[in-house]
Amino acid sequence: MRARTLGAWTTLSVLALDQASKFAVARYFASNGGAPFALTPFLDFTLRWNRGISFSLFAERSVGGYWLLLALTLVVTATLAFWLWRAQAPLTGLGLGAIIGGALGNGYDRLAYGAVADFLDLHAFGRHFFVFNLADAAINVGVALLIFDGLFVSAAPNRSAANRGRPP
Repeated sequence: MRARTLGAWTTLSVLALDQASKFAVARYFASNGGAPFALTPFLDFTLRWNRGISFSLFAERSVGGYWLLLALTLVVTATLAFWLWRAQAPLTGLGLGAIIGGALGNGYDRLAYGAVADFLDLHAFGRHFFVFNLADAAINVGVALLIFDGLFVSAAPNRSAANRGRPP
């Protein structure tokens, strides 16, 4: 499968799973009064509306800040889509698709609701680190895939060229 095709399917899958999970979470918390509960000793199920970007950085309540964050999301997503269009390696397509799908999922939330729905609260030893959603997780996995691809896969010598006696 071509990298761009894999990336496109990954984008659509991440976007669909992200929006479906946020819809289910919003319905659940609307029906039970918003009470959070523990999934594991270090992960709680809760609902928080994030007006900033990752980890609530640059939380903006002004109209100008809102549009700036939305424009930034669109510019970065368009740049990544251009990269995906030119990508050759399947792992690059997979990573970019995960990032683009996550960015579109969070961007849609910001446009439709004015904030991003986060619902997984990671904590340990009485300290809460951050609350995130599936789009955030996909973005992080996508970045990790791109780093792995850049460090280990794309940097590896081309074995077929080496076997023919040509320099890699």
